[in-house]
Amino acid sequence: MSTIFDITAYGAVGDGKTDCTKAIQAALDDAAQCRGVVTVPPGTYLTGKLTMGKGVSLEGHAAWSFRSYGASIFELNDPDAECLLDITGAFGCAIRGMSLNGKHLGKNIHGVKLYWDKYNGGSEEDTPTIDDCRIGHFTGDGVHLEHIWCFSVRHSMICFNAGAGLYIDGWDGFILDNWFSGNRMGGMTGGPCCASVTATGNRVEWNRLAGFYLPNSNCCNITGNYFDRSGGPALVLGTEKGSSMAISVTGNLIYRSGKPYEDADRNPLPFEDPYDNAHIRMTNCQNATITGNTFRLGRDDNGVGVFSPAFTVVMKNCHHCAVRSNSWGGGCLQEGFVDLGGCHDMTVGDNIGYPENPNK
Repeated sequence: MSTIFDITAYGAVGDGKTDCTKAIQAALDDAAQCRGVVTVPPGTYLTGKLTMGKGVSLEGHAAWSFRSYGASIFELNDPDAECLLDITGAFGCAIRGMSLNGKHLGKNIHGVKLYWDKYNGGSEEDTPTIDDCRIGHFTGDGVHLEHIWCFSVRHSMICFNAGAGLYIDGWDGFILDNWFSGNRMGGMTGGPCCASVTATGNRVEWNRLAGFYLPNSNCCNITGNYFDRSGGPALVLGTEKGSSMAISVTGNLIYRSGKPYEDADRNPLPFEDPYDNAHIRMTNCQNATITGNTFRLGRDDNGVGVFSPAFTVVMKNCHHCAVRSNSWGGGCLQEGFVDLGGCHDMTVGDNIGYPENPNK
C-alpha cells in the first residue's frame, strides 16, 4: 500500500483557477489512514478549509521569497472559512515547504489553526511541526495555536497578517529561525498562557502592536533575535491585567522600536501611552533577566520618518529582576531606564551608553 499521496493524482490542478478543496482533502484523508505523506507539486491550488489527520505530513517545494509565494501554494478562495488548514487533533503532523496565502479574504480567518476548548484538550502532546513555510495575508492570525501543548515553528516566514503572525495560548514551543514581518497584532503574541517557549534566531520586523507581545508568560527564553522597527515596543512582557515570570532576554539586537502609527497622510500619531515608545515594556514581572542586549534608535528606511524610541527599558511593578550589562549608547532619545513605580528588589547597572538625539 502506498503511503505517499500526490494531490494531482486526486484531481488537484495548480493553475490558480480550479477549486481543489475536495481533491486535496481526499488526499489528506487517505494519508490519515496510514500516517502518510501528502505531496504538493509546484503550482497555485485554490482551496477552502482543509483538515489534517494524525501523523500526516504535508510537503511542498518552498522556493518562496520575501515578496512572493511559491512554489507549492495553497491560496484561500472561501471568505467564510474559519481557517485554511485545521490541525486540531492532528497529533505529530508536519507542514513543510508550503506557502499559504490568505488573499485578505473574509474576517478573522487564520492560516493554520489548532483549537481545543481547554488546556490539554487532546489528552496528549499535540507536537505539530511547521518548517520552511510562508504563511501570510490572512485576516486573522498566520498561525493560531489555542490551548496548544508542544509544537515547533522553524525557518518560516509569517507575514502581513491582520492578526498576529503567531498566536500562542499554551506551552512547550520552539520558535527558531523565522521571519515575522508586517503583522498588525504583533509578530508573536501570547494569550492567557504562553509558557516554556524558546524563541531564538528570529528576525522580527515592522510588526504593529509589538515585536513579541506576551501579556502572560512564564519560563520563556528570548535569545539571539533581531527586532527591527516595531510599531510599539519590541518586547511587551506583562501588562496591567497580566504578569510574566521567569523570563530570560539575552543577546538580542533591538533596533528602532517605537515606530508611531500614521494617519492617511502618513503623519505620525502620538502613542496613547507614551511609554509604549520603548524597546522593552515590562509590567508585573517577576524573576526576569534583561542582559547582554544591544539597543539602537533609528528611523524608517531611506532616512524618512521620525526617530524612535524615546525609552529603552520601561518597568512597572516588577521585582526580583535584573537589567544589567546591556549596550544602549544611542539606544533611545530620552531615558535608558524608566521605573514607573512599584519596582523593588531589583538590580540595574553596568548598562553602557547614554540617550542620543540626532534631531539636535
